[in-house]
Amino acid sequence: MTITHHLGTETLMSFAAGSLPNALAAVAGAHIALCRQCRDELVWFERIGGALLEDLPPLPLRRAEPAVPPPEAPHLTEGHGGNAANPILRLADEDFASIAWRRIGVGLWHHPLLRGNGTLQLIKAAPGASVPEHGHGGPELTLILRGALSDATGSYGEGDVADLDEEIAHTPVADREHGCVCAVANEVPSRFHSLLARLLQPWHGL
Repeated sequence: MTITHHLGTETLMSFAAGSLPNALAAVAGAHIALCRQCRDELVWFERIGGALLEDLPPLPLRRAEPAVPPPEAPHLTEGHGGNAANPILRLADEDFASIAWRRIGVGLWHHPLLRGNGTLQLIKAAPGASVPEHGHGGPELTLILRGALSDATGSYGEGDVADLDEEIAHTPVADREHGCVCAVANEVPSRFHSLLARLLQPWHGL
């Protein structure tokens, strides 16, 4: 697996600080488990954050709090098995055999994983199928799990992540030979340009 598209600096910093919304954090974590470059950068951001905390003066507690041990960091390794707790990687390990796909368009299916603090879903696209043109009201992360896709921002293969913001409008098109399966996380719903897509959006939960 050769990964050429990585998480942006701001996204990695938010992930290291624990401030990335749940849906975005799931996609970011899955990519980090697959990408040595992003894992190495994440370590640096965590070290910088730790150094900054050490320089802060201690604050008195109003009352004694029971000591809570910090959560154990997941062991991340290359390959889909790097983090069994991440639902995206677990389903990819199973080659999506347990997925109940729901059709949302011509050659397009989805499977929701999370709604609430952002939206996380799997999208499956048949060879050559395209997602209608849309923009974003906030960050969107798309991780390619199988196949490939392309849009105005470039071509993405397995393991690549598209880290987009509200300034980007695009029409993702699945690889014409292999199609695509990807995990997509949005902080707020996408803004579809066509009237039909906007009318169907609430029904599909996109």
